[in-house]
Amino acid sequence: MEQQELVRFLEDRFACAQACSECARMCALRVSLTDFDAPDDQRELRRKGILCAEVCDATCRVLAEETARDEDGMRSQVEWCRTVCLETAQAFDRSPGAQKGAQVCRDCARACTEFLALLR
Repeated sequence: MEQQELVRFLEDRFACAQACSECARMCALRVSLTDFDAPDDQRELRRKGILCAEVCDATCRVLAEETARDEDGMRSQVEWCRTVCLETAQAFDRSPGAQKGAQVCRDCARACTEFLALLR
């Protein structure tokens, strides 16, 4: 890998990790605003938010590990994160007041897509 390619790889890896961290934080915040005794649709939103926060947190950790050289494993984790973020964004779109959370999830999915382009 040339120096310039390595720099871009590391920059995009960091940007993806940063987006994952922000998405995990936003999803955790959104989940904290839902009531345990909420109707079914709100419980589903809570479940998706928790899953998204956990997947984004795990993805951020994988991307932050300098020893993570398993490109296939990294690709699988980032693809899973992108999928979960898009599903969560759609769920947040249906919930009043969750538009900012939906946008953060979309931003994370976009950062994952951009990083995946370097892995192919």
